[in-house]
Amino acid sequence: MKTHSTRRASAAVNLGFQIAPMVDVVFVIMLFFMVLAGSVQVEKTLITKLPMACGSPTPLPDEIAIRIDDDGQVLLNDEALDSPTSKGLPELANNLSQLRDNSLAAKAELMVCIYAAEAARYERVIDTLDVLTRTNIHNVTFQAVDPD
Repeated sequence: MKTHSTRRASAAVNLGFQIAPMVDVVFVIMLFFMVLAGSVQVEKTLITKLPMACGSPTPLPDEIAIRIDDDGQVLLNDEALDSPTSKGLPELANNLSQLRDNSLAAKAELMVCIYAAEAARYERVIDTLDVLTRTNIHNVTFQAVDPD
């Protein structure tokens, strides 16, 4: 019978709210955040200057199309220049120099797009690039598809 009375006595005892386990949990969480705080990287600012509005709009670049046909004929904006066998391409160089001078006077950027036909010789493309280098034009792109 004694076991029966001890069960009643232990059931009647109210232990209340235990604070010690809660303090342990708080200390573990605090320790976790303290360890993580050492590995946090500080964000740095990047100073950038945005363009300001000006009275005149920025001029758009002039685009020049140079097409190289299968037979080696070079066309500047659909106008045939030089012969297909001309190595130095003097007419092309003269026209490009004039266009570069005009774009510098107008303070516009000069862009050249080269359209080489699929069967065009690489040598002719290199000749055209040589002319662009001689005329001091460096903004050059290649297009895979003919503009026509």
